[in-house]
Amino acid sequence: MHHGYYIPEDRTDHQQAQIDLIDEVLKWGDVKSAKNVVDVGCGISGSSRHIAKKYNCKAQGITLSPYQAQRGNELAKEQGLADQTSFQVADALDMPFDDNSFDLVWSLESGEHMPDKTQFVKELCRVAAPGGRILLVTWVTRDLEEGETGLTKKEEKLLAKINRAYYLPRWVSTQDYVAVFKQQGVKDIKTEDWSYVIAPFWKAVIKSSLNLKSVVGLFKSGFSTIRGAYAMFLMLKGYKMGLIKFGLITCTKPGTATD
Repeated sequence: MHHGYYIPEDRTDHQQAQIDLIDEVLKWGDVKSAKNVVDVGCGISGSSRHIAKKYNCKAQGITLSPYQAQRGNELAKEQGLADQTSFQVADALDMPFDDNSFDLVWSLESGEHMPDKTQFVKELCRVAAPGGRILLVTWVTRDLEEGETGLTKKEEKLLAKINRAYYLPRWVSTQDYVAVFKQQGVKDIKTEDWSYVIAPFWKAVIKSSLNLKSVVGLFKSGFSTIRGAYAMFLMLKGYKMGLIKFGLITCTKPGTATD
Protein backbone atom coordinates (compact mmCIF):
# COMPACT_ATOMS: atom_id res chain seq x y z
CA MET A 1 0.00 0.00 0.00
CA HIS A 2 1.18 3.50 -0.77
CA HIS A 3 -0.29 7.00 -0.80
CA GLY A 4 -2.84 8.07 -3.37
CA TYR A 5 -3.14 11.06 -5.69
CA TYR A 6 -5.93 13.15 -4.18
CA ILE A 7 -6.70 15.76 -6.78
CA PRO A 8 -9.51 16.62 -6.43
CA GLU A 9 -9.06 16.20 -2.71
CA ASP A 10 -12.57 14.84 -2.11
CA ARG A 11 -12.13 11.74 -4.29
CA THR A 12 -13.15 8.47 -2.66
CA ASP A 13 -11.83 5.97 -5.24
CA HIS A 14 -8.82 5.17 -3.11
CA GLN A 15 -7.43 2.27 -5.14
CA GLN A 16 -7.55 4.31 -8.34
CA ALA A 17 -5.93 7.19 -6.45
CA GLN A 18 -2.96 4.91 -5.73
CA ILE A 19 -2.68 3.96 -9.40
CA ASP A 20 -2.97 7.59 -10.40
CA LEU A 21 -0.12 8.49 -8.07
CA ILE A 22 2.21 6.21 -10.03
CA ASP A 23 1.15 7.76 -13.34
CA GLU A 24 1.37 11.33 -12.05
CA VAL A 25 4.85 10.76 -10.58
CA LEU A 26 6.00 9.34 -13.94
CA LYS A 27 4.52 12.36 -15.70
CA TRP A 28 6.17 14.73 -13.22
CA GLY A 29 9.48 12.95 -13.80
CA ASP A 30 9.08 13.33 -17.58
CA VAL A 31 9.22 9.56 -18.12
CA LYS A 32 7.79 8.95 -21.57
CA SER A 33 9.20 5.46 -22.12
CA ALA A 34 11.31 2.80 -20.44
CA LYS A 35 13.04 -0.41 -21.45
CA ASN A 36 14.56 -1.77 -18.26
CA VAL A 37 13.24 -0.74 -14.86
CA VAL A 38 14.20 -1.55 -11.28
CA ASP A 39 11.77 -1.00 -8.42
CA VAL A 40 13.82 -0.52 -5.26
CA GLY A 41 11.66 -1.55 -2.32
CA CYS A 42 8.99 -3.10 -4.53
CA GLY A 43 6.63 -4.51 -1.91
CA ILE A 44 4.30 -6.92 -3.70
CA SER A 45 5.25 -5.21 -6.99
CA GLY A 46 2.22 -3.03 -7.69
CA SER A 47 4.25 -0.14 -9.09
CA SER A 48 6.57 -2.25 -11.22
CA ARG A 49 3.77 -4.34 -12.69
CA HIS A 50 1.93 -1.15 -13.60
CA ILE A 51 5.04 0.37 -15.17
CA ALA A 52 5.80 -2.84 -17.09
CA LYS A 53 2.31 -2.79 -18.60
CA LYS A 54 2.35 0.96 -19.23
CA TYR A 55 5.62 0.97 -21.19
CA ASN A 56 5.70 -2.68 -22.30
CA CYS A 57 9.12 -2.96 -20.70
CA LYS A 58 11.14 -5.25 -18.45
CA ALA A 59 10.94 -4.62 -14.70
CA GLN A 60 12.77 -6.11 -11.75
CA GLY A 61 12.03 -5.45 -8.12
CA ILE A 62 13.78 -6.03 -4.82
CA THR A 63 12.43 -6.29 -1.28
CA LEU A 64 13.69 -7.60 2.05
CA SER A 65 10.52 -9.66 2.47
CA PRO A 66 10.46 -13.21 1.05
CA TYR A 67 6.67 -13.15 1.21
CA GLN A 68 6.47 -9.92 -0.82
CA ALA A 69 8.86 -11.24 -3.47
CA GLN A 70 6.89 -14.48 -3.77
CA ARG A 71 3.54 -12.70 -3.90
CA GLY A 72 4.87 -10.22 -6.47
CA ASN A 73 5.92 -13.05 -8.76
CA GLU A 74 2.57 -14.80 -8.26
CA LEU A 75 0.64 -11.65 -9.19
CA ALA A 76 2.86 -11.09 -12.22
CA LYS A 77 2.14 -14.62 -13.42
CA GLU A 78 -1.60 -14.16 -12.87
CA GLN A 79 -1.51 -10.96 -14.94
CA GLY A 80 0.54 -12.45 -17.78
CA LEU A 81 3.66 -10.48 -16.86
CA ALA A 82 5.96 -13.33 -15.83
CA ASP A 83 8.12 -12.86 -18.95
CA GLN A 84 8.49 -9.13 -18.32
CA THR A 85 8.93 -8.93 -14.57
CA SER A 86 10.76 -10.64 -11.72
CA PHE A 87 11.01 -9.93 -8.01
CA GLN A 88 13.60 -11.10 -5.52
CA VAL A 89 14.87 -10.68 -1.98
CA ALA A 90 17.80 -8.28 -1.95
CA ASP A 91 19.31 -5.40 0.00
CA ALA A 92 18.76 -1.95 -1.50
CA LEU A 93 22.08 -0.87 0.02
CA ASP A 94 23.92 -3.60 -1.89
CA MET A 95 21.88 -4.40 -4.98
CA PRO A 96 22.67 -7.57 -6.97
CA PHE A 97 22.78 -5.71 -10.29
CA ASP A 98 25.61 -4.59 -12.52
CA ASP A 99 26.55 -0.95 -12.88
CA ASN A 100 24.63 1.02 -15.53
CA SER A 101 21.79 -1.53 -15.79
CA PHE A 102 18.50 0.40 -15.79
CA ASP A 103 17.14 3.34 -17.76
CA LEU A 104 14.55 3.94 -15.01
CA VAL A 105 15.39 3.53 -11.33
CA TRP A 106 12.18 3.79 -9.31
CA SER A 107 11.68 3.88 -5.55
CA LEU A 108 8.27 4.69 -4.10
CA GLU A 109 7.95 5.13 -0.33
CA SER A 110 10.95 2.98 0.55
CA GLY A 111 13.67 5.53 1.24
CA GLU A 112 12.35 6.22 4.73
CA HIS A 113 13.18 2.60 5.65
CA MET A 114 16.84 2.87 4.60
CA PRO A 115 19.24 3.08 7.56
CA ASP A 116 22.02 4.58 5.43
CA LYS A 117 20.56 7.21 3.10
CA THR A 118 23.93 8.02 1.52
CA GLN A 119 24.58 4.41 0.55
CA PHE A 120 20.99 4.14 -0.69
CA VAL A 121 21.47 7.07 -3.07
CA LYS A 122 24.85 5.75 -4.20
CA GLU A 123 23.24 2.44 -5.16
CA LEU A 124 20.39 4.15 -7.02
CA CYS A 125 22.97 6.08 -9.03
CA ARG A 126 25.25 3.09 -9.56
CA VAL A 127 22.64 0.86 -11.19
CA ALA A 128 21.20 3.67 -13.34
CA ALA A 129 22.33 3.57 -16.95
CA PRO A 130 24.02 6.60 -18.54
CA GLY A 131 21.22 8.97 -19.46
CA GLY A 132 18.87 7.00 -17.21
CA ARG A 133 16.37 8.60 -14.88
CA ILE A 134 16.12 8.14 -11.12
CA LEU A 135 12.74 8.76 -9.46
CA LEU A 136 12.65 8.76 -5.67
CA VAL A 137 9.42 9.35 -3.74
CA THR A 138 9.80 9.19 0.01
CA TRP A 139 8.75 10.53 3.39
CA VAL A 140 11.06 13.32 4.50
CA THR A 141 11.22 15.97 7.17
CA ARG A 142 10.88 19.64 6.41
CA ASP A 143 13.94 21.47 5.14
CA LEU A 144 15.69 23.55 7.78
CA GLU A 145 15.29 27.30 7.68
CA GLU A 146 18.30 29.58 7.47
CA GLY A 147 19.99 29.70 10.87
CA GLU A 148 18.45 26.45 12.11
CA THR A 149 20.81 23.68 13.14
CA GLY A 150 18.17 21.00 13.55
CA LEU A 151 14.53 20.21 14.14
CA THR A 152 12.83 21.37 17.33
CA LYS A 153 12.60 19.10 20.38
CA LYS A 154 8.86 18.81 19.83
CA GLU A 155 9.41 17.67 16.25
CA GLU A 156 12.10 15.17 17.22
CA LYS A 157 9.85 13.73 19.92
CA LEU A 158 7.01 13.15 17.43
CA LEU A 159 9.36 11.50 14.91
CA ALA A 160 10.75 9.24 17.63
CA LYS A 161 7.24 7.96 18.38
CA ILE A 162 6.57 7.30 14.69
CA ASN A 163 9.92 5.55 14.28
CA ARG A 164 9.20 3.22 17.20
CA ALA A 165 5.82 2.30 15.75
CA TYR A 166 6.99 1.76 12.17
CA TYR A 167 10.54 0.54 12.95
CA LEU A 168 12.08 3.38 10.95
CA PRO A 169 15.63 4.72 11.13
CA ARG A 170 16.40 8.41 11.36
CA TRP A 171 14.70 10.67 8.82
CA VAL A 172 16.35 13.17 6.49
CA SER A 173 15.06 16.16 4.51
CA THR A 174 14.81 16.74 0.80
CA GLN A 175 17.79 19.09 1.19
CA ASP A 176 19.82 16.21 2.62
CA TYR A 177 18.92 13.92 -0.29
CA VAL A 178 19.79 16.59 -2.85
CA ALA A 179 23.20 17.11 -1.25
CA VAL A 180 23.99 13.39 -1.60
CA PHE A 181 22.74 13.25 -5.19
CA LYS A 182 24.98 16.21 -6.05
CA GLN A 183 27.94 14.33 -4.60
CA GLN A 184 27.21 11.53 -7.10
CA GLY A 185 27.49 13.96 -10.01
CA VAL A 186 23.96 13.54 -11.34
CA LYS A 187 22.34 16.29 -13.39
CA ASP A 188 18.96 17.97 -13.79
CA ILE A 189 17.91 17.50 -10.16
CA LYS A 190 14.28 18.47 -9.59
CA THR A 191 12.32 18.29 -6.33
CA GLU A 192 8.78 18.96 -5.22
CA ASP A 193 6.71 18.66 -2.07
CA TRP A 194 3.49 16.74 -2.76
CA SER A 195 2.21 16.79 0.80
CA TYR A 196 -0.89 18.62 -0.40
CA VAL A 197 -1.48 15.95 -3.06
CA ILE A 198 -1.58 13.04 -0.60
CA ALA A 199 -3.06 14.96 2.36
CA PRO A 200 -6.43 13.10 2.44
CA PHE A 201 -4.73 9.68 2.47
CA TRP A 202 -4.22 9.24 6.19
CA LYS A 203 -7.73 10.49 6.99
CA ALA A 204 -9.11 7.96 4.50
CA VAL A 205 -7.09 5.09 6.02
CA ILE A 206 -8.18 6.02 9.54
CA LYS A 207 -11.83 6.34 8.47
CA SER A 208 -11.76 2.96 6.71
CA SER A 209 -10.50 1.29 9.88
CA LEU A 210 -13.20 2.71 12.15
CA ASN A 211 -15.65 -0.16 11.93
CA LEU A 212 -16.36 -3.00 14.33
CA LYS A 213 -14.69 -5.71 12.24
CA SER A 214 -11.49 -3.69 11.84
CA VAL A 215 -11.36 -2.71 15.51
CA VAL A 216 -11.87 -6.32 16.67
CA GLY A 217 -9.21 -7.53 14.24
CA LEU A 218 -6.84 -4.83 15.45
CA PHE A 219 -7.09 -5.86 19.08
CA LYS A 220 -6.68 -9.53 18.17
CA SER A 221 -3.51 -8.79 16.19
CA GLY A 222 -1.45 -7.67 19.16
CA PHE A 223 0.39 -4.69 20.58
CA SER A 224 2.73 -3.94 17.68
CA THR A 225 -0.17 -3.67 15.23
CA ILE A 226 -2.13 -1.48 17.64
CA ARG A 227 0.91 0.77 18.00
CA GLY A 228 1.18 0.96 14.21
CA ALA A 229 -2.48 1.96 13.97
CA TYR A 230 -1.96 4.68 16.57
CA ALA A 231 0.97 5.96 14.54
CA MET A 232 -1.43 6.82 11.71
CA PHE A 233 -2.70 9.65 13.89
CA LEU A 234 0.89 10.71 14.57
CA MET A 235 1.62 10.80 10.82
CA LEU A 236 -1.46 12.95 10.27
CA LYS A 237 -0.29 15.28 13.02
CA GLY A 238 3.18 15.47 11.47
CA TYR A 239 1.78 16.46 8.08
CA LYS A 240 -0.54 19.05 9.61
CA MET A 241 2.28 20.73 11.55
CA GLY A 242 4.50 20.82 8.44
CA LEU A 243 7.13 18.49 9.90
CA ILE A 244 6.53 15.53 7.58
CA LYS A 245 6.68 16.03 3.82
CA PHE A 246 5.95 13.79 0.87
CA GLY A 247 9.06 14.45 -1.18
CA LEU A 248 9.65 13.84 -4.88
CA ILE A 249 13.20 13.88 -6.24
CA THR A 250 14.31 13.11 -9.77
CA CYS A 251 17.56 13.41 -11.70
CA THR A 252 19.44 11.82 -14.57
CA LYS A 253 22.74 10.05 -14.68
CA PRO A 254 25.34 11.75 -16.87
CA GLY A 255 26.09 10.13 -20.20
CA THR A 256 24.22 9.11 -23.30
CA ALA A 257 21.55 6.44 -23.33
CA THR A 258 22.42 3.43 -25.50
CA ASP A 259 20.27 0.61 -26.85
